[in-house]
Amino acid sequence: MSDGAALAGPDGALRCPWALSTEDYVSYHDEEWGRPVHGDDALFERISLEAFQSGLSWITILRRRPGFRAAFADFRIEKVAAFTDEDRERLLADPGIIRNRAKVDATLANARVLADWAEGELDDFIWSHAPGPAARPAPKTLADVPAVTPESTALSKALKKRGLRFVGPTTAYALMQACGLVNDHLETCVSRTSPPAR
Repeated sequence: MSDGAALAGPDGALRCPWALSTEDYVSYHDEEWGRPVHGDDALFERISLEAFQSGLSWITILRRRPGFRAAFADFRIEKVAAFTDEDRERLLADPGIIRNRAKVDATLANARVLADWAEGELDDFIWSHAPGPAARPAPKTLADVPAVTPESTALSKALKKRGLRFVGPTTAYALMQACGLVNDHLETCVSRTSPPAR
């Protein structure tokens, strides 16, 4: 039973305990989560997937990510912004994604908003909300990892003010964690102590 501290994985390396529940999580934890993500389309994908995750487990989204990418034209903002009513109906009938009407509509609406932004504007906008590296000490256990921070609340408000939907403070913080704006790998986690070479 974990007390929320890092646990040894199959290779003996310590990892955040959530990462050890499935093989999918191990690779996501080791290769993606908490690593800096840049690029408007890549960040649009993360915003969209975090919105779809709301109220569900992340593994549900992670396992359907290929289906989401196929359904949403690899989350290329310009392409999704041009989706028609027929595309919307196709999405709502697609078993490869989460067929939640409000989340599908929010993704399409967000793409239309972002299509009017300058190239690189979304990237700059999101990363402008990253806290400084010394903003918070490395978490020792999962209990030290917040669900919402002042920075995620500010990012949520700023995104909503610019017209984006399904970007509440908790979703914004999950986005910040996933995209490397914050490093919430536990203090003894291998991804913090021995990050991969870049």
